[in-house]
Amino acid sequence: MSTEILKQNKKSWDKVAHHFNGKDALPSYGPFAQTEDELGLFDEIINKKVLDIGCGSGHSLRYMADRGASELWGIDLSDAQIKVAKDTVRDVKANLFCAPMEEDIGIPKQYFDVVYSIYAIGWTTDLATTFGLIHSYLKPGGYFIFSWDHPLYAHLKSQNGQIYLDGSYQNEGVIKYSNFKGEDAPVVIPKRKMATYINELIRAGFTIETVIESDVSAGFETVGEEISDRYYSLYKARKFPTTIIIKSVKG
Repeated sequence: MSTEILKQNKKSWDKVAHHFNGKDALPSYGPFAQTEDELGLFDEIINKKVLDIGCGSGHSLRYMADRGASELWGIDLSDAQIKVAKDTVRDVKANLFCAPMEEDIGIPKQYFDVVYSIYAIGWTTDLATTFGLIHSYLKPGGYFIFSWDHPLYAHLKSQNGQIYLDGSYQNEGVIKYSNFKGEDAPVVIPKRKMATYINELIRAGFTIETVIESDVSAGFETVGEEISDRYYSLYKARKFPTTIIIKSVKG
């Protein structure tokens, strides 16, 4: 775990949190990606104990509450995000914690039916520890679902509609942004290969059930295609998946 990276990322997330209110939350799995309504990865949620890793503005927890979850738990690095999340689920009991996902903060072990993370898991500075903790939180037979940028997506650049590979996918490390969301908010995001996510899940003791390199959601079928060089664009998403979604089970 990198304490300095976590400290900087936390400060920056507190500054930019307002940009993400309700974004990348269930039933969405990510930008232009297929939704839970289309994929049906979650089993029946009624009376299930659920834990949201990187709960953000709390809208995924709201989704779980509306589907009858018996207990809502969430963890996020940002105080600003937790504040909004508390308001989002203010009408139900929720156990929300501001802390890094890499830390064991006393969340109950072998307790949860479902742990999930929507577009947050890639921020961890210690993937092995994070997956190990998530495995420990789950009951035997419980499952973990997460979505994140497709690991190759950050290397895809678009210029005048031509998409090309930038940098080396082979070299893992970090990507640094000095102005996250256009603000004075420097962040550091780890860069990992697809195999790293899969192998660390296996090492943590999970059995992988489903790996999805998401198609574009059917909700965009009638949307016209315009060439765009933005990082996330429908133009790019129709040619390469923005998002990976992995479901794994604790034996």
